[in-house]
Amino acid sequence: MASIYVYQEKKTLPNKELFKEFLDYSRTAVVSVDMHEGHLSEDSDCPCPAPRAREIVEPIDSFHDSCRRRSVPIIHVRTVLRSSGRDDIKGRVSAWRLVFPLFIGEIPGADKHAIKGSKWTNLRTRVDPVDEIVETKKRLSVFHPTDLDFLLRNMGICTVILNGGFTDCCILNAAFEASNLDYRVVVARDLVRGTNEEMEDAALKMMSLHMALVMESSDILGEWDKRIAHISKAAE
Repeated sequence: MASIYVYQEKKTLPNKELFKEFLDYSRTAVVSVDMHEGHLSEDSDCPCPAPRAREIVEPIDSFHDSCRRRSVPIIHVRTVLRSSGRDDIKGRVSAWRLVFPLFIGEIPGADKHAIKGSKWTNLRTRVDPVDEIVETKKRLSVFHPTDLDFLLRNMGICTVILNGGFTDCCILNAAFEASNLDYRVVVARDLVRGTNEEMEDAALKMMSLHMALVMESSDILGEWDKRIAHISKAAE
């Protein structure tokens, strides 16, 4: 039976038909959020540093390799803003730019965050030629104003696996919106990182209660392999 985390307590997923869609690899895509240099660079002028997420780059790459071997598609979503600034700092300024510094202090170089054509939009995680990239993310949402929903529906996807950052920000937003759009959502808890451990913990608890299965990435792969083996045996 599949292991899940409910309010950060490890439990066994009930063996009910309605839960099977969450782990149907044949109609699943991985959505990896904002694993780019604008968050992950070690440079002193990194415009919006998320140092806790650097440690998950290699594990995400490894998980993605495992997904590709099972023909599960990977979609990399990254924030890209116009160089004119009209969709943010010289237009309607993003709320996070105003309120997040109230907690962490001013962010030097934040005006350069995610500017089109800059090194800050380069993905740190590996991108394979078979992967898809969505790069019209402008705020905290992976769905608005992007074409992610359009892409997923054209791919016949019913379930999304989320990884990346921040757990308490863009991942939380992605889970809410995907669930509201009637996708099944699974959060790979070992492949997301939050602002800090406290916020990460709170976000994972909320998602587990209201919109997603929260699982270890190894358990996701294990459940897929059980289904693959079952299908193979049935075909003999």
